[in-house]
Amino acid sequence: MRTKGPGESALLLLAFVAAGFRTECRFGDVDDPIAALLVLQDEHDNRVDLIAGLRGLEAEAFNRAIQVPFQGVNLRVVGREDFVAMKLFAGGPQDIADAMCVARVVGGGLDLQLLRRLAQRYSTP
Repeated sequence: MRTKGPGESALLLLAFVAAGFRTECRFGDVDDPIAALLVLQDEHDNRVDLIAGLRGLEAEAFNRAIQVPFQGVNLRVVGREDFVAMKLFAGGPQDIADAMCVARVVGGGLDLQLLRRLAQRYSTP
């Protein structure tokens, strides 16, 4: 989520609530690599995590984002290598499973040099 501040984030949260999503907003402490996380769930328990302020995320990630059509709208979604690097950085069991799933689905389509560089960047405090 690329917002300008807490006020804009609050408006985004209210818009999701008005659209019928269950929402949860979590804020990280000073040592947390994630400044804020907005969790959205629909009536079918589909879940999306919107991350704000991820330490180590380079500005170029926004240029690598891809457009994905969804219900008549093009959504900009983080690219595969950035997604896998973020998941590896998070390091939980589900995160590792998600990263492995992407690698399995795209096969040799991952830019391993970029992925290594990104993973290194996240590991640097």
